[in-house]
Amino acid sequence: DKAVDKLVKDRSALLTFYDYPAEHWKHIRTSNPIESTFATVRHRTKRTKGCLSRQTGLAMAFKLMIAAQGKWRKLDGRNRLPEIIQGVEFRDGLRQLQNAA
Repeated sequence: DKAVDKLVKDRSALLTFYDYPAEHWKHIRTSNPIESTFATVRHRTKRTKGCLSRQTGLAMAFKLMIAAQGKWRKLDGRNRLPEIIQGVEFRDGLRQLQNAA
């Protein structure tokens, strides 16, 4: 009963996912993309056990980020971003036509 009550109470928040274009859904489902990006840097800096100075540590982190950037994917449906920013409504991943009043 408690689980059903929680789902009913938070229904709108749970279904917000569908208020975006279907092309963006796989990117929204990705768990913490920022942490995934910095995982490489964190892993490498822990293994080096010190970078002698702050400057060399920053230089190494910068180079690791540049290398990781080559593996990033472009956002699917990036042509839809202006529509999202303008507040165009999407329902079940499809753009809703707005009636002219």
